[in-house]
Amino acid sequence: MADITLKGNPCHTNGELPAVGAQAPDFKLVAPDLSDTTLAAYAGKKKLLNIVPSLDTPVCATSTQKFNAAMKDKSDAVALVISADLPFAAKRFCSAEGIENVITLSMMRDKQFAEAYGMLITDGPLAGLTARGVVVLNADNQVVYTQLAPEIGEEPDYDAALAAL
Repeated sequence: MADITLKGNPCHTNGELPAVGAQAPDFKLVAPDLSDTTLAAYAGKKKLLNIVPSLDTPVCATSTQKFNAAMKDKSDAVALVISADLPFAAKRFCSAEGIENVITLSMMRDKQFAEAYGMLITDGPLAGLTARGVVVLNADNQVVYTQLAPEIGEEPDYDAALAAL
């Protein structure tokens, strides 16, 4: 369990992020076309997992926009923005913001991803959503970088995440 805060108020996650050097847990998330997708869909690419509570918040939107800009010329990597948002809402957000270089994935069918990655908020007003964090995987799905935002309203360390990618 990790201790985090929301506007200074304590809350907790169900566990810890996967350790650097560990094999990333597989997942099944919902793609923009409502199909199920797993890590295997991105085989052979490095992966940046931008894990956010909801794209409908300023910090989540900002992190998605910044990673979108950074991914423009990275043909050997993919950025996945993972949230509880419905694919319809994520598509609207991406369309309105000109987001083309990241892939939004939804936990709408279950919370297995958040549980396996230790990111499920277990108490407080955002219980059931994910905490904010970044996980970077190499092309073999080994964890090479993690960051859990101690305050949900804080932006991730973009430079460190992109350097690890």
